[in-house]
Amino acid sequence: MKFYRSHILVGINETSLQAGVEEFLRSLRAELSKHNLQEEVNVLETGPLGFFGRGICLSVYPDNVNYQDVKLDDIPELVEEHFLKGRPVGRLMLDTLGKFTPKFDYQNRIVLRNSGLIDPESIDEYIGTGGYEAWEKVLTQMQPIEIVNEVKKSGLQGRGGAGFPAGVKWSFTAPIDAPQKYVVVNADEGEPGTFKDRLIMEGDPHQLLEGTMICARAVGATKAWIYIRGEYKLCIERLQNAINQCREYGIIGENIFDSGFDLDIEIKIGAGAYVCGEETALIESLEGNRGHPRWKPPFPGVEGLWKAPTVVNNVETLANVPYIIKEGADAYRKRGTPDSPGTKVYTILGDVAHPGLCEVDMGTTLRTIINEHGGGMKKGFRFKAALVGGAAGVFLPEARLDVSMDHSSLKEYAAVLGSGAILVINEHQSIVDILWSILKFFRHESCGKCAPCRNGCQQLYKLITKIKKGNGSMDDVELMLTIAETMFATSFCALGQSPVMVIRSAVEYFRDEFIAITNK
Repeated sequence: MKFYRSHILVGINETSLQAGVEEFLRSLRAELSKHNLQEEVNVLETGPLGFFGRGICLSVYPDNVNYQDVKLDDIPELVEEHFLKGRPVGRLMLDTLGKFTPKFDYQNRIVLRNSGLIDPESIDEYIGTGGYEAWEKVLTQMQPIEIVNEVKKSGLQGRGGAGFPAGVKWSFTAPIDAPQKYVVVNADEGEPGTFKDRLIMEGDPHQLLEGTMICARAVGATKAWIYIRGEYKLCIERLQNAINQCREYGIIGENIFDSGFDLDIEIKIGAGAYVCGEETALIESLEGNRGHPRWKPPFPGVEGLWKAPTVVNNVETLANVPYIIKEGADAYRKRGTPDSPGTKVYTILGDVAHPGLCEVDMGTTLRTIINEHGGGMKKGFRFKAALVGGAAGVFLPEARLDVSMDHSSLKEYAAVLGSGAILVINEHQSIVDILWSILKFFRHESCGKCAPCRNGCQQLYKLITKIKKGNGSMDDVELMLTIAETMFATSFCALGQSPVMVIRSAVEYFRDEFIAITNK
């Protein structure tokens, strides 16, 4: 094995590709060779490093130095100062903005344990970290019902927003005797401000595949589909590469590991409809139909894709499964809270010093996530609110910063974990303006199948536009609440049921803003 004194981890994602990271890598390697450092300094291409939106980013190990927004012209200085003289280049370091270094605590990660450390395009590196050991275990040492029971015992809740127990969902499908069953991975991720699943897939596609395989084995499915939004081009490339590698290695295919079990996995590229995040609308789209939700029951676990029993799970949900099988449900339950075990991946964006993603135990407070993982507020700004859970989430004011981020604790404030997005808002931003953007989005994305959502979203947008322009009244605000409550009670799917939470929280916590703008 070859040993290096330094490793430069270069994050390859959509942001860095747009910044020209491919040319940057060629120039960096050439500059290292120019100084005869190619045998001492190893340059590794990896997934998202945990901080993003800052151009080309690097992490140097074992120095634990993070660089951001590095340009081609910075390479000579970087190589000479850091790797010849041993002096980090302060002006490029991430923590110079606020003396803050993101917490990259890989020992406490489950879903993101490899992201930023291994090459996501190398199956050998994934296997080197213990990858596919859980898959081998379920094929050679466990019966399907044992897999289902282990996941049930772990208490893993769906990470797509609803929080339904994954093992319970699997238990509906597993005992059904059917000639064909399917697993569908929901990688559509259409919630504004949400991109945790994209970063999971970019950083470690094999872990998602392994979780998908284990689910398929547990419920007896021989075909799995990954339904992914078309904008996620790098994710699609890396997932297809990972699937091809698995086929080449015999990890999927016919009679896997001489177990008698067959499994194939394919990618289906979606067309960008937000409603296809709802599992039955997703299934309709996968079948080649317009993405409209279906009437339930029957639920997909009994009659789903092409009328066959189908398990639909979110990307983050399935990425937890290899750890549960390999380490055991008891180890998984040591993390998080008794009611919400495990960890949660969040994307932190908005007016924080360091937007990025983090993985923390369920039950970690909102304050801790913003301050310790997002670096607190941007310099010169004060905290006003956080929109938690994406557009279909809730506004939480400063008085709620110490809420524990888990399902049961958030219920006390009619809030949800939702899609894992945390949008931090400063004191100068208008809640009314943000609510206008959200309701405009819902109006645009309503599929039109049911009248409450089709008409309700349009009326909500008209009312918030009237209020935003200063032509509304508090009666209009109350009418918005009434319409949203009616939509919640009568809409066909979660899209029409969602606006009530964000409207209710905006009016409850920031009523003064509505009063001020309607009294003009």
